[in-house]
Amino acid sequence: MTDETKQTKQTNEMTAVTQDAFGAPGVLRTARVARPEPGPAEVLVRVRAAGINPVDVKTSRGEGLAWYYGEPPYTLGWDVAGTVEAVGFGVTTLRPGDEVLGMPRFPALAGGFAEYVTAPSRHFVRRPEALTVAEAAGLPLAGLTAWQIIVDTARVTEGQRVLVHAAAGGVGHLAVQIAKARGAYVVGTASAGKHGFLREIGADRVLDYTAGPFEREVGDIDVVVDNIGDPEHQLRSLAVLREGGLLVAVPSGVDPAAAAEAARTGKRITDVLVEPDQIGLLGLLDLAERGLLRVEVSAELPLDRVGEAFELVGSGRTRGKVVLTLG
Repeated sequence: MTDETKQTKQTNEMTAVTQDAFGAPGVLRTARVARPEPGPAEVLVRVRAAGINPVDVKTSRGEGLAWYYGEPPYTLGWDVAGTVEAVGFGVTTLRPGDEVLGMPRFPALAGGFAEYVTAPSRHFVRRPEALTVAEAAGLPLAGLTAWQIIVDTARVTEGQRVLVHAAAGGVGHLAVQIAKARGAYVVGTASAGKHGFLREIGADRVLDYTAGPFEREVGDIDVVVDNIGDPEHQLRSLAVLREGGLLVAVPSGVDPAAAAEAARTGKRITDVLVEPDQIGLLGLLDLAERGLLRVEVSAELPLDRVGEAFELVGSGRTRGKVVLTLG
């Protein structure tokens, strides 16, 4: 193989995280794979950081969205921040060299845990100076989930009472801040060690879920953001809603028993699945630039420590987001 051939091969390849089977984080490995090329209306982004979400961890185990993708091998990852490397035919809003962030293609596979990713150009927005690369990588999926719940689905308005479960987590800590920015009174549940953090980001009241049933401490709630996913937890959350109030079941969808109870008591319940949303991303960036939204990154690890990063997220105890860095 000539030096020129080697150079061409290196240019056409990249490092990515892959897996050949479902399982614990040990199934994840880095490999050299073909580098994608942007199609019409797409951009090629050199990934500098990639956020990890619970859906990544669950899917890698054969849960989450595994039913949708089928058997591996494949590369997970949707939260990316990086630099536009090339643009496809027809792209007018971005150009090479632009610093961007986005949640490409979700729920289709995007392959974000890699050195490069391609996606429609309008799945990305320019990264503002208000966010570091790691913060930008931690924002899109969790931030858009929170935005689409608080703004688009619940349409939270000033003076409403919002309860956020797992309030210090990825979606939770962003939902707290978005609801506060819209003038809501926000109650969050979390372990005692995270209460100070939640007060810092604007929670009006914080409940320790380990100290006793939250439904004994709070009521007359307009909107519950349930990041837990347990059927019994949905029933308990319905109990604190006012008549006509809304429960948004985030991780696992609506349980049939909870749906029946909501109908019986005159309350509302819905599931939600985040979608690529340039308008929502711009709304999130506006809050960040005005100092109303902080993206908490609790850990940054290099790509070759992806297994360790998945273990952190899978523990369910992290504050904010865990991010992979690619230089």
